[in-house]
Amino acid sequence: MSGEAPESKGGKPPTDPTAAMQVPNASSHVFISYASQDVATADAIVATLERHGLTCWIAPRNITPGEFYADAIVRALNTARTFVLVLTENSVTSPHVLREVERTSAKRHPIISLRIDSVSLPPALEYFLSASHWLDASPSGVDTALPKLVAAVQRLIASTSTAEPAHQAATAAPAAGLFPQPPGSTPERQRLGRLLTALVAVIAVIVAYLMVDKLWLAKPIASERAIVAVAPAAVPDITLISEKSVAVLPFVDMSEKKDQEYFSDGLSEELIDLLSKIPDLRVPARTSSFYFKGKTEDIRTIARRLLVAHVLEGSVRKSGKHLRVTAQLVRADNGYHLWSETYDRKLDDIFKTQDEIAGAVVKALKVSLLTGEPPIAQLTTSSEAYEFYLRARALISRDTSDDTLKAYADLRRAVALDSKFALAWASLADILSTTYAEWYRVFPHAKSPSSIEGDPLQDWDSILAQMRSAAHAAAEQAIKNGPGLAEGHLAMGQVLWRFDSAWAAAERQLAMAREVEPGNARILLEAAELTINLGRVPEGIQLAQRAAALDPLGRATFVLAWGQYVSGAVDEAQLSLEKYIELYPTASRVHYRNTLLLLARGLHEAALAEIERETLSRYREAGIPLALDAMGRRNDADRAIEIAERRDGNAMAYQIAYIYAGRIDLDRTFYWLERGYRQGDPGMRQLKVDPMFKNLHGDPRYQALLQKMSLSE
Repeated sequence: MSGEAPESKGGKPPTDPTAAMQVPNASSHVFISYASQDVATADAIVATLERHGLTCWIAPRNITPGEFYADAIVRALNTARTFVLVLTENSVTSPHVLREVERTSAKRHPIISLRIDSVSLPPALEYFLSASHWLDASPSGVDTALPKLVAAVQRLIASTSTAEPAHQAATAAPAAGLFPQPPGSTPERQRLGRLLTALVAVIAVIVAYLMVDKLWLAKPIASERAIVAVAPAAVPDITLISEKSVAVLPFVDMSEKKDQEYFSDGLSEELIDLLSKIPDLRVPARTSSFYFKGKTEDIRTIARRLLVAHVLEGSVRKSGKHLRVTAQLVRADNGYHLWSETYDRKLDDIFKTQDEIAGAVVKALKVSLLTGEPPIAQLTTSSEAYEFYLRARALISRDTSDDTLKAYADLRRAVALDSKFALAWASLADILSTTYAEWYRVFPHAKSPSSIEGDPLQDWDSILAQMRSAAHAAAEQAIKNGPGLAEGHLAMGQVLWRFDSAWAAAERQLAMAREVEPGNARILLEAAELTINLGRVPEGIQLAQRAAALDPLGRATFVLAWGQYVSGAVDEAQLSLEKYIELYPTASRVHYRNTLLLLARGLHEAALAEIERETLSRYREAGIPLALDAMGRRNDADRAIEIAERRDGNAMAYQIAYIYAGRIDLDRTFYWLERGYRQGDPGMRQLKVDPMFKNLHGDPRYQALLQKMSLSE
């Protein structure tokens, strides 16, 4: 597809946005058709072609916000000079790709199929592609095929340039031309003229095909020698999947009672962190690697989705203080084992074992020749503290209230056993600065307010003061005891902007963290969210896109969708969010955020159905009145608001303010916003850019609130 219509979840290719911008209806050299799962490959193809001066049309990048998706695709198909199909097991089953191929074939535009994997064509595609040009990247890899693709497109465009005026006239027909005219409605002369034109076009295509076939392309196998002969000598070496890339999969718990999963997961995560610190080595973040835990995908499929050439997998057997760790490094394309080893160690030697595994991986990948030895894992002197830390990290990843509180308790135990354990301190600061609804449970002696009207929020003031103090102390300890670690600066950055509204100071801390670990997706994502909420939306979107490249199956698309929504690109935002929902359909807040996007598009009934899918009850109850109001069901909305205020008013002040903003009840809107400010509601951080509050901008109370939060200009 070019973006696969409503099912598309593709991001923007890594090209200069200004250079890539095209005038609507202007002719492009190449239309890129791909399945949403193959967006990274499509992005790399676009970047390669545009580096060689070939303009590409790809969705969603080239779709103007607010433009109908189908109309944009039809216009692009009509005006593109060539058509490149990213042929994979995903695209051959996509109905959108089939429609694009069918349309292009009907227009007699040249089609180049770039086959990425060994895939069989279904009959429909085989019919349309049987006479098209092929490049086969499956035997030698995409890296080898990209220069050949550039040469192929350049030659096809050159061969059709003399027919450009006729081409433009033929492709200027509106979308209505897709529908056949009724019999007898076209005069005979026009029908004959059209037939003659079609015959000439077919002959021209055949001649061009034979000329190109003779020189360099034709069939997947016979083309290889000729392509090499005409490929420009100056084409640089283009790398899509670097040889110096490895994904660390969750190690399997082989303990007798199967009760050490937290330890095996923790070991995998620490290896990811350790290897990702090595320059020139691409290591997907934890979220992406752990996405495949418990799934049946084979190594080759996993590697392709994570854009890596190698996979590190293994197992852990833990019994008391004794460990057996088995690890193996596999080349994904052929399953060849580059290295494997078994380590029998005592628990106290776990860090030495991590170092040995990381060193062996680096040696096997020959990265050490370029970058030196990998960093040494120096986390803590206490194996017991390390176990508490690993268990806490596993609990945090479950993303539930109870597990978060258990993780908090385990981290407290870890730093009690080793007060210099920097990463445990950083994780403590992270929990304290990102968890809101459970704060009163973390500090049980501080009670949450129970009434809605007129509550002075004194208990919440006490909670916030305790949380802020504890978070600052934890972040300071992380920096003090780990001066060379990025995690301490990341933690301090989170504390500064989430608690103190110290935006500039937070940005400085995040910049320091990025300097230490420029390839850390978590740091990039934190910086992206902060930058968007400060109003520098394009910069924030770029940071989110960089995070998505490093963590393609992680939370980056969720943050990217927020940036796109704020910028007014609602359709693009929905495509990004749907990609995240496809990966994590039960994640909290995703259906609530999608409800807002549907409402922004005027799809009120769809929004009501979507909010019912929200897994977090307080967001579901705050979202239902929004949808009901939009549908004109005011009485039902009133009852829903009463439920939301009574049950969730202490944790959802910002979202309840949404409801009253939609009703243009400004007094109630500002009541709930002030309440959210006093409570430290996380939503307040996005007040400056939130489209839901556009109707407040002229009110002095809005400017006063921004000023209190240090967000005013």
